[in-house]
Amino acid sequence: MNHEPNLIAAIDIGTTKIVAIVGRKLENGKLQLLGMEQVPSIGVKRGVVLNIDETVASIKVAIARIESKLDIKLKDVYVGIAGQHIKSLRNRGYRFIENGLEINQDDVDNLFIDNYKIPVEAGEKIMHVIPQDYIVDNEMGVKNPVGMSGRRLEGNFHIVLGRIASVKNIEKCIRRVALHLNDLILEPLASSKSVLTEEEKEAGVVLVDIGGGTTDVAVFYDGIIRHTAVIPFGGNVVTSDIKEGCSVLYKQAESLKVQFGSAMGDAAREDMVVTIPGIAGWEPKEISFKSLAYIIQARMEEIIDYVMFQVENSGCYDKVGAGIVLTGGGALLKNLPQLIKYRSGLDVRIGLPDQCLEGDVPPKAHLPNYSTSIGLVLSAMERPKRSIVEPELFGEVEPKWEEQQRASVKREKPKKEKSNYKTGNLFSGIKNGIVNIFDEKDVEM
Repeated sequence: MNHEPNLIAAIDIGTTKIVAIVGRKLENGKLQLLGMEQVPSIGVKRGVVLNIDETVASIKVAIARIESKLDIKLKDVYVGIAGQHIKSLRNRGYRFIENGLEINQDDVDNLFIDNYKIPVEAGEKIMHVIPQDYIVDNEMGVKNPVGMSGRRLEGNFHIVLGRIASVKNIEKCIRRVALHLNDLILEPLASSKSVLTEEEKEAGVVLVDIGGGTTDVAVFYDGIIRHTAVIPFGGNVVTSDIKEGCSVLYKQAESLKVQFGSAMGDAAREDMVVTIPGIAGWEPKEISFKSLAYIIQARMEEIIDYVMFQVENSGCYDKVGAGIVLTGGGALLKNLPQLIKYRSGLDVRIGLPDQCLEGDVPPKAHLPNYSTSIGLVLSAMERPKRSIVEPELFGEVEPKWEEQQRASVKREKPKKEKSNYKTGNLFSGIKNGIVNIFDEKDVEM
């Protein structure tokens, strides 16, 4: 058993795969990746746990493999959360400074805490509160107001909401594998840690993480996150379209997408075809590369339109000077960056999660498929250091998960006074309807 207390473990519960990952923070601030194990995900749909027993079984396999490989016994983990239930809103709160004295850290912390008290819809929970900037006596754009003099301190905050039931289901899965949930981390925020540079965040950038069941969006400008959203469409929808459009099995459709798929129909060759073996008693069928590409392009254009809808909602469309950073398993689709650039009018690059890694890195860690997994560990590195080995080795008593959400703020007990705040608008963002792309199947079974 490994007795090192400075290791960090995370679990990425995705729609297509569950990844268990363990790393160590080095003195230079970078991450040494010690191990990463992947198993197929069962029981998760569009980022939401729908079958607890199946999800627990998959997590157990991933945990057992990485514990055996590293000779450790995991105790604490960080877990990513996504799904179509994730929402975001902007909130501006304010506090009056007594006698116009100097603003101190307690004033800033109490303003931060006030955001956890804003009213939300029944069944929702505040997941993250992210400070953006501050206003001191109408002086806007203040990044750090501590030490300034003023009578009124205002702050703009980005607030992420999630459904309580979805949070509880993830907690239940982690408890059933005898682990303690340190914290839940929004997956778009995690992915941004692993693939975005500080220069891109300063210039303005849109992160688009296309996973199996969801597409995560995060918009940054002036070094601050401005908007987040989770779109309930991903690579699995493209695979389903190929299955229906070509009348093949789902596993055959996935192979077609990965091996021969392209996001631009005009770029595919008409004279190229792939032969799919027929099911018992049926003849093999030939599928044109161009027909396959047009099926993929139609669905990807729909996903891109949803992404651009969220970018426009953020109010930062004209401010994303660095363009779009594309990551996730969907980023590997041929000609997808060209399609996004044509559709959005923005520059596009593929984001790889290896910029913060050091030492011997597993080959898989260089793929965009694992941006979220690695980003979870990078995000955890900024949180209070915790042990992931058995508690009796160090005699630690871990706080409850609800208390950890506010652990990043060091504060005194708030005074009993009426808090002042104003609530911003909620961006619902995601449309409800799914457009039926195909009126007829290309080939009938």
